Amino acid sequence: MITDKIENISLYKNIPDEVISFIKGLNTNTEEKRYEISDNCYANIESYITKDEDIAKFEAHKNYIDIQILLTGVENIYYTDKNNLSVAIPYNEEKDIEFYSNSIKPYNFLTLDGTNFAMIFPHEAHAPQVKQSSTSKKVKKAVIKIKI
Repeated sequence: MITDKIENISLYKNIPDEVISFIKGLNTNTEEKRYEISDNCYANIESYITKDEDIAKFEAHKNYIDIQILLTGVENIYYTDKNNLSVAIPYNEEKDIEFYSNSIKPYNFLTLDGTNFAMIFPHEAHAPQVKQSSTSKKVKKAVIKIKI
């Protein structure tokens, strides 16, 4: 996983130029929908209420790298190598997702706060959308998918 300030996104040469341009154009008013960035990249903009650690689940993808950026609010994302986990719901090829049964609590997390991003690779399981404080809050997030 790579995490850094959004202002440094251009330093990562493995991120396609069109994705960097899309990210630089994001703001709190970006419409919630799916954006086709290129043949191999797209983004989903969505809002939701952050959840408690007890109900958050690890997930992983095989065909896409995720870049996750909050446009409003704050959330935690837990992460670990997926080889550390037990599969709960086997890989769904159509949705490019697999879910794991392990509790997220013993694992590391990072906080997304609108100034940074997380770039998550297929070998990394992640549990996003976790509340950062004792109270769940509404957030707005961009998830950019880059086909590998």
